[in-house]
Amino acid sequence: MLEILVEQRFYVTAVLLFSIGFATLLLHPNLIKKIIGLNLMDTAVFLFLAAMGYVNGGKAPMVEAAAYINPVPGGLVLTGIVVAVSTTALFLALTHRLYQKYHSVNLDVILMLARRGTEEE
Repeated sequence: MLEILVEQRFYVTAVLLFSIGFATLLLHPNLIKKIIGLNLMDTAVFLFLAAMGYVNGGKAPMVEAAAYINPVPGGLVLTGIVVAVSTTALFLALTHRLYQKYHSVNLDVILMLARRGTEEE
């Protein structure tokens, strides 16, 4: 059993990272922690894709070899990193605006203050 875990360590690590990120996203009311959880989930997906494209003893596809490393997952990971950085920047900017308006990054407090503000209008 231990040998299988060591052999599949990248997949196990990806599943653990995704689980931690998903739990953080669901359980914490703090918006910054939710963004960190989302980034953990992104990283887990990138690790999974990179591990899927890796071949033990493989060479670059430009070299004539029987076993080569698939370049498509690497391209997907690079594209995903650009998208992840962009969405993180957007979420941080929105969190900053919410903090300026409601003076809190706690989602429960923000929702309570937003509901109170709509009732007064």
